[in-house]
Amino acid sequence: MPSEHDYLGRRLLDVCGAAAGLLCLLPLFLLISIWIKIDSKGPVFYRAIRLGRYGKPFQMFKFRSMRADADKVGALITPDKDSRVTRVGGFLRKFKLDELPQLINVLKGEMSLVGPRPEAALYFDYYSPDEKRAVLSVRPGMTDYGSLRFHDEGRLLAGSADPIQTYLDLIREPKVRAQLEYIRDQSLLLDIKIIFRTIGVVATTRMKDVA
Repeated sequence: MPSEHDYLGRRLLDVCGAAAGLLCLLPLFLLISIWIKIDSKGPVFYRAIRLGRYGKPFQMFKFRSMRADADKVGALITPDKDSRVTRVGGFLRKFKLDELPQLINVLKGEMSLVGPRPEAALYFDYYSPDEKRAVLSVRPGMTDYGSLRFHDEGRLLAGSADPIQTYLDLIREPKVRAQLEYIRDQSLLLDIKIIFRTIGVVATTRMKDVA
């Protein structure tokens, strides 16, 4: 487990990184907000209820990438080419831009820059007691080993008649193993490495699609 100094260093990284990110990205946030409002009816932000540290629910911010009633007409999991995704939303999701408002959650202390991706309560029904206890012992994050290894999760689920079952059959178990691996090895240096690896993965894989 990380030392107290390491924990404080990681929290300082979270606060400084989130604050700097929000300030630097403010013009981009404004442009995306206008684009979303022009493209489809509904709010700019989507507030998803997720379980945080110790199982405490919180509202996770995302730029809205789907039609306003998406929760009522489909599953929480979103495969690529889901009909509920808006035109702007497809672009935002491809480059992970819809996730940027989670910097607000990081600044509030509900999330970290690095940690297991936050899940809806219903998915914890599929965790073993030990898995659930371990994952909920840390703040959820914007990225971690699981996010890196399954950065193309939407593609894996595309075309599935039952995306939730496909997720449970193909992705859940290795993704949880990756989360547990991060929790075991967590440190300030590892967080910094994962942040840069995440930026690299998004840049290289998505730019290939554009090319």
